[in-house]
Amino acid sequence: MGPIFITLEGPDGSGKSTQAVLLAERLRQMALPVVLTREPGGTSVGQKLREILLDPNMRLSVMTEVLLMAADRAQHVQEVIKPALKNNMVVVCDRYVDSSLAYQGFGLMGEISQVKAINEAAIESVWPDLTILLDVDPAVGLRRHRQRKGAYEATGIRHSECTDGLDRIEQRDLQFHQKVRDGYHILAKLYAERFVVIDTTELGIEAVAQRVWESVAQRLEIAHR
Repeated sequence: MGPIFITLEGPDGSGKSTQAVLLAERLRQMALPVVLTREPGGTSVGQKLREILLDPNMRLSVMTEVLLMAADRAQHVQEVIKPALKNNMVVVCDRYVDSSLAYQGFGLMGEISQVKAINEAAIESVWPDLTILLDVDPAVGLRRHRQRKGAYEATGIRHSECTDGLDRIEQRDLQFHQKVRDGYHILAKLYAERFVVIDTTELGIEAVAQRVWESVAQRLEIAHR
């Protein structure tokens, strides 16, 4: 089987980080070589950029945010994603270029042409084979995030990137997050050949994981042909 690049996308609180871990574990159980990574922060350089991007006390212009996200992605592609795909591995990535199109493009700029052009240079034609969009109502997703923050605090674990449960981007108003969600739906139509949309609003973790797996298994079957 050749390399496969799978990305998980979605509004905040959709559960994509959890599902990325579960998917990688299941693929490894099949004895497949898997790289599990994330954006921003999938490299040592990216981790420093992530700290800046998510710091609630950091004030960034829109274009600064766009360029920092793209810089993180360029490093990530060169250091992690390209080498893994070259070695015929399965790459599972928690957020990728569609996040920038949805958040900085639709969410902040109201359109994606500039963000897309910048990111096309950053990714050097490395597009996902499969993008799983975990959809959720923004109000529900942000509430879930706060609940998880409460669970961390109950166990004495500090969620280092959050203030009052929300990082710099998550702290934006509900209207912004609705624009992001709407943007994701537009992207799912524009790139229908690689997008699978799963509504997680009323589903538990196991039910979502099963639907994610069904989508991935279908793509693996195609790759084996």
